[in-house]
Amino acid sequence: MSRQRAEREGRKGEWQAAAWLRLQGWSVLGQRVNTPRGDIDLIVRRGGVVAFFEVKWRQHAADLDHAIDAYRLRRVAECVAHDYAAQGEEVRIDVILLAPGAFPRHIVNAWQP
Repeated sequence: MSRQRAEREGRKGEWQAAAWLRLQGWSVLGQRVNTPRGDIDLIVRRGGVVAFFEVKWRQHAADLDHAIDAYRLRRVAECVAHDYAAQGEEVRIDVILLAPGAFPRHIVNAWQP
């Protein structure tokens, strides 16, 4: 797959993930948030939880399990967590895995210290 097509599909996946999260009762606080350590695909809140999401889209569902780098996302989220989470709110790193014809798979707390 060409780099441009992969980028287009990734953005489409992020949009789909944001829509799916809204249906689950989450409010989207940020999309494609840039930090000095990299990008965060989605930042969302529901109740007292703020979640930093990595969205992974692959052409084949079998390829999704090898796509996660939650440690990188933890380092990125640390840069901006104070901008999105109030004191006392739970902050976590989640992942959504997407593939054509597959239901979104939400991994809660993909990285825990």
